[in-house]
Amino acid sequence: MATSQAERLRALIGTQPVIPVVRIDELAHAVPMAKALVAGGLPAIEVTLRTPVALDAIRLIIDEVPGAIVGAGTILDARQFDAAEKAGAKFIVSPGTTQELLDAARTAATPLLPGAITPSEIMAMREEGYGFLKFFPAEQSGGAPFLKAISAPIPDMLFCPTGGVSPSNVATWLGLPNVACVGGSWIVPDAAVKAGDWAEVERLSREAAALRA
Repeated sequence: MATSQAERLRALIGTQPVIPVVRIDELAHAVPMAKALVAGGLPAIEVTLRTPVALDAIRLIIDEVPGAIVGAGTILDARQFDAAEKAGAKFIVSPGTTQELLDAARTAATPLLPGAITPSEIMAMREEGYGFLKFFPAEQSGGAPFLKAISAPIPDMLFCPTGGVSPSNVATWLGLPNVACVGGSWIVPDAAVKAGDWAEVERLSREAAALRA
Protein backbone atom coordinates (compact mmCIF):
# COMPACT_ATOMS: atom_id res chain seq x y z
CA MET A 1 0.00 0.00 0.00
CA ALA A 2 2.87 2.39 0.77
CA THR A 3 4.23 2.18 -2.75
CA SER A 4 0.77 2.63 -4.22
CA GLN A 5 -0.04 5.71 -2.15
CA ALA A 6 3.35 7.32 -2.77
CA GLU A 7 3.30 6.53 -6.48
CA ARG A 8 -0.22 7.88 -6.94
CA LEU A 9 0.61 11.11 -5.17
CA ARG A 10 3.93 11.52 -6.95
CA ALA A 11 2.12 11.15 -10.27
CA LEU A 12 -0.37 13.84 -9.24
CA ILE A 13 1.79 16.34 -7.37
CA GLY A 14 5.32 15.02 -6.91
CA THR A 15 6.66 16.20 -10.26
CA GLN A 16 5.71 19.79 -9.41
CA PRO A 17 8.22 21.54 -7.12
CA VAL A 18 5.66 23.77 -5.41
CA ILE A 19 2.01 23.02 -4.68
CA PRO A 20 0.05 26.26 -4.34
CA VAL A 21 -1.91 26.20 -1.09
CA VAL A 22 -4.82 28.55 -1.67
CA ARG A 23 -7.61 29.98 0.43
CA ILE A 24 -10.53 31.13 -1.70
CA ASP A 25 -12.79 33.65 0.02
CA GLU A 26 -14.71 34.76 -3.07
CA LEU A 27 -15.98 32.20 -5.54
CA ALA A 28 -15.39 34.65 -8.39
CA HIS A 29 -11.63 34.34 -7.77
CA ALA A 30 -11.52 30.56 -8.18
CA VAL A 31 -11.38 30.21 -11.96
CA PRO A 32 -9.06 33.12 -12.86
CA MET A 33 -6.71 32.15 -10.03
CA ALA A 34 -6.57 28.53 -11.18
CA LYS A 35 -6.09 29.57 -14.83
CA ALA A 36 -3.13 31.74 -13.81
CA LEU A 37 -1.57 28.91 -11.80
CA VAL A 38 -1.99 26.40 -14.62
CA ALA A 39 -0.64 28.86 -17.20
CA GLY A 40 2.37 29.41 -14.96
CA GLY A 41 3.14 25.71 -14.81
CA LEU A 42 1.56 24.72 -11.50
CA PRO A 43 -1.51 22.63 -12.38
CA ALA A 44 -1.73 20.79 -9.04
CA ILE A 45 -3.53 23.10 -6.63
CA GLU A 46 -4.52 22.55 -2.99
CA VAL A 47 -7.73 24.39 -2.15
CA THR A 48 -8.06 24.58 1.62
CA LEU A 49 -11.43 23.93 3.22
CA ARG A 50 -11.15 27.06 5.36
CA THR A 51 -13.93 29.06 3.74
CA PRO A 52 -17.63 28.44 3.05
CA VAL A 53 -17.06 28.51 -0.73
CA ALA A 54 -14.15 26.05 -0.83
CA LEU A 55 -16.10 23.02 -2.06
CA ASP A 56 -17.91 25.08 -4.69
CA ALA A 57 -14.54 26.50 -5.76
CA ILE A 58 -13.16 22.99 -6.24
CA ARG A 59 -16.15 22.04 -8.41
CA LEU A 60 -15.91 25.24 -10.43
CA ILE A 61 -12.19 24.88 -11.13
CA ILE A 62 -12.62 21.26 -12.19
CA ASP A 63 -15.44 22.24 -14.54
CA GLU A 64 -13.85 25.33 -16.07
CA VAL A 65 -10.07 25.03 -15.92
CA PRO A 66 -8.67 22.32 -18.22
CA GLY A 67 -5.47 20.84 -16.93
CA ALA A 68 -6.03 21.76 -13.30
CA ILE A 69 -5.40 18.97 -10.77
CA VAL A 70 -7.43 20.11 -7.79
CA GLY A 71 -6.92 18.76 -4.31
CA ALA A 72 -8.62 19.60 -1.03
CA GLY A 73 -6.63 20.67 2.00
CA THR A 74 -7.23 21.18 5.71
CA ILE A 75 -9.31 18.00 5.83
CA LEU A 76 -9.90 17.22 9.49
CA ASP A 77 -12.42 14.37 9.56
CA ALA A 78 -14.21 11.72 7.52
CA ARG A 79 -17.15 14.00 6.75
CA GLN A 80 -14.88 16.57 5.11
CA PHE A 81 -12.98 13.80 3.31
CA ASP A 82 -16.22 12.49 1.82
CA ALA A 83 -17.44 15.96 0.85
CA ALA A 84 -14.15 16.82 -0.86
CA GLU A 85 -14.09 13.54 -2.74
CA LYS A 86 -17.67 14.05 -3.92
CA ALA A 87 -16.72 17.58 -5.07
CA GLY A 88 -14.15 15.97 -7.35
CA ALA A 89 -10.90 16.52 -5.46
CA LYS A 90 -8.10 14.43 -6.94
CA PHE A 91 -6.08 14.33 -3.73
CA ILE A 92 -6.81 14.98 -0.05
CA VAL A 93 -4.44 16.78 2.32
CA SER A 94 -4.65 16.78 6.11
CA PRO A 95 -2.49 18.75 8.59
CA GLY A 96 -2.31 15.67 10.82
CA THR A 97 -3.59 12.14 11.08
CA THR A 98 -6.41 10.48 13.00
CA GLN A 99 -7.78 6.97 12.94
CA GLU A 100 -11.02 8.34 11.49
CA LEU A 101 -9.15 9.81 8.52
CA LEU A 102 -7.16 6.62 8.00
CA ASP A 103 -10.39 4.60 7.98
CA ALA A 104 -11.96 6.99 5.46
CA ALA A 105 -8.92 6.83 3.20
CA ARG A 106 -8.73 3.06 3.34
CA THR A 107 -11.88 2.64 1.25
CA ALA A 108 -11.56 5.82 -0.82
CA ALA A 109 -10.42 6.10 -4.41
CA THR A 110 -8.79 9.47 -3.72
CA PRO A 111 -5.28 9.33 -2.20
CA LEU A 112 -4.61 10.95 1.15
CA LEU A 113 -1.53 13.04 1.95
CA PRO A 114 -1.62 12.87 5.76
CA GLY A 115 0.38 15.06 8.10
CA ALA A 116 3.10 13.80 10.43
CA ILE A 117 5.82 15.60 12.39
CA THR A 118 7.57 13.48 14.99
CA PRO A 119 9.64 10.34 14.35
CA SER A 120 6.97 8.30 16.13
CA GLU A 121 4.18 9.74 13.96
CA ILE A 122 6.21 9.14 10.81
CA MET A 123 6.98 5.55 11.83
CA ALA A 124 3.31 4.96 12.66
CA MET A 125 2.27 6.18 9.22
CA ARG A 126 4.94 4.00 7.64
CA GLU A 127 3.43 1.00 9.44
CA GLU A 128 0.00 2.04 8.08
CA GLY A 129 1.44 1.77 4.58
CA TYR A 130 2.01 5.42 3.77
CA GLY A 131 5.16 6.48 1.95
CA PHE A 132 4.39 10.14 1.24
CA LEU A 133 3.48 12.55 4.06
CA LYS A 134 2.81 16.21 4.67
CA PHE A 135 5.30 17.80 7.08
CA PHE A 136 3.40 20.60 8.82
CA PRO A 137 4.05 23.15 10.19
CA ALA A 138 7.43 22.75 8.55
CA GLU A 139 9.50 25.72 9.70
CA GLN A 140 7.98 25.75 13.18
CA SER A 141 8.72 22.05 13.69
CA GLY A 142 12.47 22.08 13.26
CA GLY A 143 12.72 23.18 9.66
CA ALA A 144 14.90 21.65 6.99
CA PRO A 145 17.63 20.48 9.42
CA PHE A 146 15.07 18.35 11.28
CA LEU A 147 13.68 16.75 8.14
CA LYS A 148 17.19 16.15 6.81
CA ALA A 149 18.03 14.31 10.05
CA ILE A 150 14.92 12.14 9.62
CA SER A 151 16.15 10.97 6.20
CA ALA A 152 18.99 8.93 7.73
CA PRO A 153 17.01 6.58 10.03
CA ILE A 154 13.83 6.62 7.89
CA PRO A 155 15.13 6.92 4.31
CA ASP A 156 12.13 5.48 2.48
CA MET A 157 9.63 8.23 3.36
CA LEU A 158 8.86 11.23 1.15
CA PHE A 159 7.51 14.56 2.37
CA CYS A 160 5.74 17.70 1.24
CA PRO A 161 6.79 20.37 3.76
CA THR A 162 4.20 23.12 4.23
CA GLY A 163 4.08 26.01 6.65
CA GLY A 164 6.68 28.75 6.62
CA VAL A 165 8.05 27.72 3.23
CA SER A 166 8.91 30.86 1.26
CA PRO A 167 11.11 32.07 -1.61
CA SER A 168 13.92 32.61 0.89
CA ASN A 169 14.10 28.96 2.00
CA VAL A 170 12.37 26.92 -0.69
CA ALA A 171 15.64 25.91 -2.38
CA THR A 172 16.89 24.46 0.90
CA TRP A 173 13.75 22.39 1.31
CA LEU A 174 13.78 21.14 -2.28
CA GLY A 175 17.41 20.16 -1.89
CA LEU A 176 16.61 17.54 0.73
CA PRO A 177 16.68 13.92 -0.46
CA ASN A 178 13.33 13.10 1.16
CA VAL A 179 11.36 16.10 -0.16
CA ALA A 180 9.25 15.49 -3.25
CA CYS A 181 7.65 18.93 -3.29
CA VAL A 182 6.68 21.78 -0.99
CA GLY A 183 3.40 23.53 -0.30
CA GLY A 184 3.32 27.32 -0.37
CA SER A 185 0.92 30.24 -0.36
CA TRP A 186 3.34 32.96 -1.51
CA ILE A 187 2.40 32.24 -5.13
CA VAL A 188 -1.08 33.65 -4.52
CA PRO A 189 -0.43 36.77 -2.39
CA ASP A 190 -3.51 38.37 -0.85
CA ALA A 191 -2.80 41.73 -2.47
CA ALA A 192 -2.68 40.23 -5.96
CA VAL A 193 -5.85 38.21 -5.40
CA LYS A 194 -7.79 41.20 -4.04
CA ALA A 195 -6.62 43.33 -6.96
CA GLY A 196 -7.39 40.61 -9.50
CA ASP A 197 -3.77 40.76 -10.62
CA TRP A 198 -3.69 37.31 -12.17
CA ALA A 199 -0.66 38.23 -14.27
CA GLU A 200 1.31 38.50 -11.02
CA VAL A 201 0.05 35.11 -9.89
CA GLU A 202 1.12 33.62 -13.23
CA ARG A 203 4.55 35.28 -12.95
CA LEU A 204 5.10 33.88 -9.45
CA SER A 205 3.90 30.49 -10.67
CA ARG A 206 6.46 30.46 -13.48
CA GLU A 207 9.22 31.28 -11.02
CA ALA A 208 8.12 28.46 -8.71
CA ALA A 209 7.71 25.95 -11.54
CA ALA A 210 11.27 26.66 -12.67
CA LEU A 211 12.79 25.76 -9.30
CA ARG A 212 13.46 22.22 -10.52
CA ALA A 213 13.65 22.93 -14.25
